[in-house]
Amino acid sequence: MKLDDIKKLHQKKYRQALGHYLVEGEHLVLELQKAAARQPRLNASELYVTGVFEHWASPFKTHQVNDRQMAQLADTRTPQGILAVVPMPEKGLEPAADPGEKAVYLHEVQDPGNLGTILRTLAWFGGFRCLLSPGSVDPYNPKVVRASMGAIFHVPVETDVPLDSLSNRYHSIACLDLNGDKLTSEPFSTHDCYLFGNEARGVPQEVLAQLAATPYTISGKGEIESLNLASAVNMCAYELARDS
Repeated sequence: MKLDDIKKLHQKKYRQALGHYLVEGEHLVLELQKAAARQPRLNASELYVTGVFEHWASPFKTHQVNDRQMAQLADTRTPQGILAVVPMPEKGLEPAADPGEKAVYLHEVQDPGNLGTILRTLAWFGGFRCLLSPGSVDPYNPKVVRASMGAIFHVPVETDVPLDSLSNRYHSIACLDLNGDKLTSEPFSTHDCYLFGNEARGVPQEVLAQLAATPYTISGKGEIESLNLASAVNMCAYELARDS
């Protein structure tokens, strides 16, 4: 790919048009290489390095660039000197669900850090698929990729999944609500899909009623009104992993 095209990958419209996204930094490139050993499509990634990393052992086609060029390609202010251009998964060709896999649906999640942290949690526990509604932050946004710490390579992610399509895909849906059953109640682990709302607005109540989503509550004793979205997903994933 031409250097001028790589610079454009900072923007979602060009990531979609060119079918690639950026992975930046030594740790993320190492995670990419590990994932490529199990996912052949990732072997089409290309590596760009400065002289500091000229002897980097990689299965990818590698290009050396100077510090000025790296600064133009990278999304960070002080780039480490190594990044990869990675092919995006083809929409509709995501891996089939494994037996016992749970789906986490995020409705209009906006914060890149939240999404990256959620992906990291789902990858840690394993057995999850992440579904993103239309209007959600792009999972291939460089900030999401960095916050995921490589989890983006290990969690099946589907984008632009309509909220009203869930009832056709999943027999049983759960959501969080202040008036629901406790998260520790036995039925919590029996659902196929777990629905989480936008950081500020949540999920419209009429939609939850149409989906017949079963409400659950994360019990707390403090004074604040709500939990951070990523924290809520973390607690739910832990509870599900504990019961498995």
